[in-house]
Amino acid sequence: MNRETAARTGPRPGAEPGAAPGARAGAGGTRAAARRPVLVDASGPRLPVVRRARLRPRYRTILAVDIEGSTTRADAVKAELRQVLYRLLEEAFNRAGIEERYREAYVDRGDGMLVLVRPFDEVPKTLLLYPVVPILSALLTEYNSEPVIAPGGDRRIRIRVVVHAGEVHNDGRGNFGEALDVAFRLLDSPATKNALRRTVAPLVLVVSDDIYHSIVRHGYEGIRAGSYAPLVHLRVTGRTHQGWVHDATADLAGPEASPGLAARTRRLLTRRAV
Repeated sequence: MNRETAARTGPRPGAEPGAAPGARAGAGGTRAAARRPVLVDASGPRLPVVRRARLRPRYRTILAVDIEGSTTRADAVKAELRQVLYRLLEEAFNRAGIEERYREAYVDRGDGMLVLVRPFDEVPKTLLLYPVVPILSALLTEYNSEPVIAPGGDRRIRIRVVVHAGEVHNDGRGNFGEALDVAFRLLDSPATKNALRRTVAPLVLVVSDDIYHSIVRHGYEGIRAGSYAPLVHLRVTGRTHQGWVHDATADLAGPEASPGLAARTRRLLTRRAV
């Protein structure tokens, strides 16, 4: 029954108040009208049911960033830091030749953002590790070198960056999927946060095991496997995932990895062998 039908079958003249549509009073109004069940109007729009067959995964390279200590900043400072980070990240992408047409729109995460890069031949994953991240680091260093401590709090920006790749879903309300779960868990892991606290660099990079084995270990231009250490271990959907943290100081130390990073790597590998 729709609204139009309900209107046509509404109370008739002479019906008792509260009687069901179509019910009439008896002689002299003494006979109680027979009550009919009330039908609920179900003609309104229904929410679509997402069927498994309609889930279409899209392969994307994933880059996400998060600002260190954002929750300790005043809202006015947060607004300024967000604006600066958007500007610097866009500049880093454009300098590396990853134009807007190769990327999806930034996904805001409050104190960070998510960038999904489409699988074009012109945009191999190597470009994110070099030169996007080094350019972003240099831009942050330049920004932080200015007198940015002003009334309202510290305006310096230090960030964590994760690079991963995999299948991503979108249901019209947002992106989701195991690949994003892994990326954000790597980004927010205690080991990644501790790595940023220990370094004087304005950012720390963590890459997934897939990125390490498919890209980093092959030593493409600007990428040195010796500057990455397997410091992050986590489980997502019943699987163990490893994250490799990049030590920017190792790139500046020469062809050999920095002693601290090399020592940590040896300890981890020895512990795993045991």
